Amino acid sequence: MSTPIVSLHGLSPVPRPAEYLPAEPATAARFDASRAALGDRLGLSKLGVNVTAVKPGKAAYPFHSHRANDELFLILAGRGELRLGDQRHAVKEGYLIGCPAGNAGSAHQLINTGSGELRYLAISTQVEPEICEYPDAGKIGDYCGDDASGIAHFSRSAESLGYWDGE
Repeated sequence: MSTPIVSLHGLSPVPRPAEYLPAEPATAARFDASRAALGDRLGLSKLGVNVTAVKPGKAAYPFHSHRANDELFLILAGRGELRLGDQRHAVKEGYLIGCPAGNAGSAHQLINTGSGELRYLAISTQVEPEICEYPDAGKIGDYCGDDASGIAHFSRSAESLGYWDGE
């Protein structure tokens, strides 16, 4: 059952499920996040909404861009750094950040550079299918549908196939 009102005070973000944790120790050392999903609780089907909590020295997600979806972040607590394209910006409580859909030049990532938890409200459109670029790793991710029956496919942009390959 959804409700039109949720208090951000007292939310308890939950850690990523084990199947979504990085397997490599070096990667796990850089990424960690807990989230409180709010979109479904609010009855929203076209907006994704969550509160994300990130430990010091970590980022929730790799540096990435979206071809279909816009994202908006409101820093609720802590300090961090926004990587946006080839620029870096210090951010802190009260900052509102827009990350529009685009290409690798609009890639973004929030990193906790403070000594306490970085907590932010994340809002995004929910357009599918979605294609994300991961410039640091040279990857492309294609997404459509939910975790149970959807498609999530990753490839390296340097290893692309031609349209007629294998036909």
